[in-house]
Amino acid sequence: MLIAAGVLATVLLLIYGAGPHAAKASSHSEAPLISQDPRADNTDLYAFVTPGDTSKVTIIANYIPLEAPASGPNFYSFDDTVLYEIKIDNNGDGVPDIGYQFRFHTKTVNPNTFLYGTGPIGFQNGAYTNWNRPQTYDVTLVHFNKHGDVAMDANNKPVVIGSDILTPPDNVGPRTTPNYDALASDAVTSLGNGDTVFAGQRDDPFFVDLGSIFDLGGLRPFNPFHLLPLGAAPGVDALAGYNTHSIAIQVPISQLTTLAHPTIGIYASASRQKDTVLENDGTKDGHGPWVQVSRLGNPLINEVLIPLGKKDYWNREDPANDSQFEQYYTSPELAGVENLLYGVLPGGHPGGALQPIDTTGRTDLKAILLTGVPGLNFTGNTDADLLRLNTNISPGAQGACPGGVASNAAPDRMGVLGGDLCGYPNGRRLGDDVIDIDLRAIGQGYGSFLNGLLGLPNKTPNNLVGDGVDGNDVAFSSTFPYVASPHQGYEVP
Repeated sequence: MLIAAGVLATVLLLIYGAGPHAAKASSHSEAPLISQDPRADNTDLYAFVTPGDTSKVTIIANYIPLEAPASGPNFYSFDDTVLYEIKIDNNGDGVPDIGYQFRFHTKTVNPNTFLYGTGPIGFQNGAYTNWNRPQTYDVTLVHFNKHGDVAMDANNKPVVIGSDILTPPDNVGPRTTPNYDALASDAVTSLGNGDTVFAGQRDDPFFVDLGSIFDLGGLRPFNPFHLLPLGAAPGVDALAGYNTHSIAIQVPISQLTTLAHPTIGIYASASRQKDTVLENDGTKDGHGPWVQVSRLGNPLINEVLIPLGKKDYWNREDPANDSQFEQYYTSPELAGVENLLYGVLPGGHPGGALQPIDTTGRTDLKAILLTGVPGLNFTGNTDADLLRLNTNISPGAQGACPGGVASNAAPDRMGVLGGDLCGYPNGRRLGDDVIDIDLRAIGQGYGSFLNGLLGLPNKTPNNLVGDGVDGNDVAFSSTFPYVASPHQGYEVP
């Protein structure tokens, strides 16, 4: 099959960008600058009404992409020079009202050894033993003024709600970190005000076939219908076996919402001070104001909607300023890529599978990603890329929310598209298959539930498209912080 060089070059540019970067997933190394700064890189954000205690919301912000479990001698950790934040807008103006700031502090117990653990790491008298690089953190509750700046008035000034909180060690192996689950459990901390926190290494819960998707937009189950066809094959989870670092917080809903606004908008961010000084003794210091270098609300936005030349700028901007990016939501390039690679178009390639996808006027994507869906999690007319969660919608006994599913149903990986109102894009649970959800939303294959409820298009077979990876490589935990234990370095194949 002959393909015009210009068309192929366009596809290559759309999928790979202008230069080599680390693999891109939900938000793993998604922009040129942050791909060089993994310790500050938001990878995923999750938020859901807590199963078993629907008076609380659980928020999980992940950082540091593609952690190899066998990463000694200097194992992964949060960065002491990064300001990690989770921010909540509770009135629909796109500006955060409440925030939680996390600052980490690392100590070297014995600087005269290369060892991460000087023996089997245990836990005794409220501290880890034999860990040569222990890390603790502080949590500060902040409020913001109408401009998005931290309020400093007497009634709303920052309050440290937790200090010197322990992080667990990384999961090194049976000699260094025996009984790892117990070590991690020791780091789950109640702050005494109804809040519970955890920060540390976990399994990366995101699942996606990176190897195929970034090989010219391939979807293995749909290989025969691609512009460059291959044989159909099952999807391969490229993140299987990798870890990440999670910041998880469980908060009473009453602390986050107002009676008039039960739906909250959430985003996570990482910031560095504007100036970095490399000292002669091998250390470095930060100076000046904090500058946001990474942010994340909805998954996959900066990967596949924002163009390469705007990605780093998008990371710098706050959600309240997202109206300037609206054109990339309502006229997404990805829709054109799907048409080109898989579409049945006049003069298109033989064997194409998908029905033509609208490439302009996509007010459906604006609603889902920038304002919220009316009747589900609408927060107002302000464009802001936030993960919106309607806290009035609570999961049933098995974790799903009534809508198009039974009240006692298990969670549906397709979230709202599958009739489960507790799933993405109403918040995001660990098991929500955001790759398939977004592919079908971009492809206007919304499924029968949203077609009947909101009249959204349900083109077929667009409503079946996916990467063939339907779940995580390991089971999630049934208790806070819910993210599975990290893979052990010793057991890496």
